[in-house]
Amino acid sequence: PKGLSTKTVRNINQVISSAMQLAIQQHLISHDPTDGCALPKTEHREMQTLSADQLAAFLLEAKHSGVFEMYYIELATGLRRGELLGLKWEDIDFTAQTLRVRRQVGRINGEVREAPLKTKNAYRTISLGTDAMGILKQQREKQPSSSYVFPGPTGGPIAPDSVLHMLHRVLKRAGLPRVRFHDLRHTFATLALQNGVDVRTLQEVLGHENLNTTQIYTHIESTELKIAAEANPLSHLALDGPDTKSEK
Repeated sequence: PKGLSTKTVRNINQVISSAMQLAIQQHLISHDPTDGCALPKTEHREMQTLSADQLAAFLLEAKHSGVFEMYYIELATGLRRGELLGLKWEDIDFTAQTLRVRRQVGRINGEVREAPLKTKNAYRTISLGTDAMGILKQQREKQPSSSYVFPGPTGGPIAPDSVLHMLHRVLKRAGLPRVRFHDLRHTFATLALQNGVDVRTLQEVLGHENLNTTQIYTHIESTELKIAAEANPLSHLALDGPDTKSEK
């Protein structure tokens, strides 16, 4: 009903235009019919971040709503939403204190299912701090029967849109401004930089693809990633104690 997003329309145009250029090179057509297409203007949505005080209020309400573990891990790692939901227990190494990003969960043709990651840089291993590992151990005790770290009601993958609706409910209950799920990733990145994590290490952790083709990601030593993990700005926000109610 709403039509395709601006980004999707422009991506489709780019793919078709590339195909037309190849057709011209092979003398199949004489001109590119996509020339002069009226494309929607690119939308620049300002990223929002939560302050340390807002994070404390958010995580407290998340604990009351029974979803503390999921949002804490998100804020401690900066994973993309699909990557977070695609985490399985086989991806967590409690001895090495690492988390492997190997898949994502999305809604494809109306069905919630696993999908490959979009870029090679998205496949990565992230070192976690002691607090984050403790939170994951709590989550494993809560969800011992599912292969997913953050499963849906039936034990399978949880729907990405459900996680977004859940986020907005928690923010509203905490009296906080409405932000997108991706803004939690941006919050992690901003606080990590403020806490001394260097940009190259942050790019490795976030799995960003370098847009400058003349540069290639340099290998980040595991010790440097460990330092980045221990510099986690959420360390002082880890809340102890049982949940008082569950998110419905």
